[in-house]
Amino acid sequence: MKLNIKILVSISGLIMLLGCSSNKKNKSPITKDTTQEMTAAKILGNPNYLAISYGGYRKKTREIQPTIPELKEDLKLLHAMGIRILRTYNVQPNLPHASNILKAISQLKKEDANFKMYVMLGAWIDCLNAWTDKAPNHDVESDQNEGEIKRAVALANKYPNIVKVIAVGNEAMVRWATSYYVQPNVILKWVNHLQDLKKKGDLPEDLWITSSDDFSSWGGGDESYRVKDLEDLIKAVDYVSMHTYAYHNSHYNPGFWKVPDNEHQLSDKEKIDNSMLRALEFAKKQYKDVSEYVKSIDSSKPIHIGETGWATISGGFYGVNGSRATDEYKQGLYYNILREWTNNERISCFYFEAFDEQWKDALNENGSENHFGFFTLKGEAKFPIWNLVDKGIFDGFSRNGNPITKTFNGNIEVLMEEVLVPNTIYNR
Repeated sequence: MKLNIKILVSISGLIMLLGCSSNKKNKSPITKDTTQEMTAAKILGNPNYLAISYGGYRKKTREIQPTIPELKEDLKLLHAMGIRILRTYNVQPNLPHASNILKAISQLKKEDANFKMYVMLGAWIDCLNAWTDKAPNHDVESDQNEGEIKRAVALANKYPNIVKVIAVGNEAMVRWATSYYVQPNVILKWVNHLQDLKKKGDLPEDLWITSSDDFSSWGGGDESYRVKDLEDLIKAVDYVSMHTYAYHNSHYNPGFWKVPDNEHQLSDKEKIDNSMLRALEFAKKQYKDVSEYVKSIDSSKPIHIGETGWATISGGFYGVNGSRATDEYKQGLYYNILREWTNNERISCFYFEAFDEQWKDALNENGSENHFGFFTLKGEAKFPIWNLVDKGIFDGFSRNGNPITKTFNGNIEVLMEEVLVPNTIYNR
């Protein structure tokens, strides 16, 4: 669909808040950072410390690891955007991505006293037989989990001025993660272990511990998740990190997404803009539902958003033959209104994600999971951050040897030709 450029004037006031944002004696030796006193308690919920999920993989397999110079290239771009805290996902021994990110940040801090970046370090948690040809046993944990936790502890102690949070598991309790999910008692076990290490002085005492999981896993949906172990977990973590995806629900739970009968007379642009406002309300509702349950267990517990995002290409459920949720214009609107809400409410939001990563659906180039980033693989800035290109904040920076340019050559009319009205016929 092509939209008249004149009706896009209202967008100018909505373009991305990124451009307005800046910025006991231990048994195990923990190096003190004499130049930076920021802690998780000070960073999380601070709108001057924008958060993002980061993966620097550029190839179709994670076996080809990004180099330290490539990671530094990415980190400089994110820093210029006002990002100050990154989320990583695992510390697996054959995938040194997280440890290399920490090395790269450490080097950049030495090279530039003004460079500030912190990390929410993920430790991946699996059930027995996860990712094998055997049936997953969701009641028993993988014996790999212990090593994952040990590696996270080692990195947190090695880089205490960078690692401010350890997240035990990623969507590791939600039942739709059928390949690997575990019961809450497994997450609780490792959260308690890390909290005990803090008490003993074997981890920095101001390091925060959480688990990052779907809103339903934190009691915000199906009441069957609300078990005693989850209550104990809520009490044990330093804050709750919840995920919310209106984008995916445009297919799986599309009631909020379809154009309602009383809007059929509106212009295409109005229909699209209103759908994105409903997407924001969807995210707010899931946050509210989690908050109400969590606060009923522990009224003092902070709640932040560990993941939410919007893809820009989909050949499947979210594309032209599906919910039609997918394009850069909608990504831009969602990001802007989401940041406005979370910043105003002092909720940290680890927006998903910084860069497109093609390994996630390597056999399907147009798979939506490959296209959640603000930057394409070629280093093009997508619509949400076109204004930052205009401001020159990426001048002198590059990715894969390419200067940072705009998608669609910065032509809004060409971009809008790909923007689709939410599908009102789609039956899922």
